[in-house]
Amino acid sequence: MFLFLKVFFTEFIAEMGDKTQLMLIALTSKYKLRDIILGTGVAILVLNGIAVLAGGLVSRFVPDWLIKMIAALAFLYFAASTIAGDKDEEEENAGKSKIKFAPLAVFCTFFVAELGDKTQLTAITFGANEGMSAAFIVWIACSLGLFAADVIGMLIGYLLKSKTPDGLLNTLAFIIFSVFGVFTLYQGLNLMLKNAYHVAIWPVLIAVTAVFVLICVLLITMKKRNSK
Repeated sequence: MFLFLKVFFTEFIAEMGDKTQLMLIALTSKYKLRDIILGTGVAILVLNGIAVLAGGLVSRFVPDWLIKMIAALAFLYFAASTIAGDKDEEEENAGKSKIKFAPLAVFCTFFVAELGDKTQLTAITFGANEGMSAAFIVWIACSLGLFAADVIGMLIGYLLKSKTPDGLLNTLAFIIFSVFGVFTLYQGLNLMLKNAYHVAIWPVLIAVTAVFVLICVLLITMKKRNSK
């Protein structure tokens, strides 16, 4: 249950304010809610299924400690990218699909927009980190978390005609990814030690955290300069 909730809320927070959620808000002006829900739901299941399967297969051939280290760096990258912001503007062209069958049009639009997005990369990371034994739970949790966030976006588009304020959500996403990143790094270093790799856990952990904090400060400074 803890794994399910962890993956669910991570994916949920990561999607809030993301470009695909904003894209769905834009699609509400073109398609019916049921068509958007159907197309989005199928696309999410397919995308997350592929992502979790890919991550699970990686876990079969890569040592556990290396997976933990890569996952930790991935989570820290997601945290830093949350600060940097998403400059993609796919949502501006969201309603221009020429496919006449509405659910299929939504499926194709969402599928293309979500490829390589941080939420899909998060699914791959969780899939690799937890392994094939937990692949089904990770798949369902990722899919439900992503779908729940997108449903909120759709309802906002229909009922409020405005987007979810992303300042608080970005902060929550940053905190979640940062905590997971540091904790997973700690797990990876422990596994290295158990596999006879002599590594000083706390000095490495403190050094990586310090570098991460410095990068975040630089990103925040650059963002403030660019906004002026």
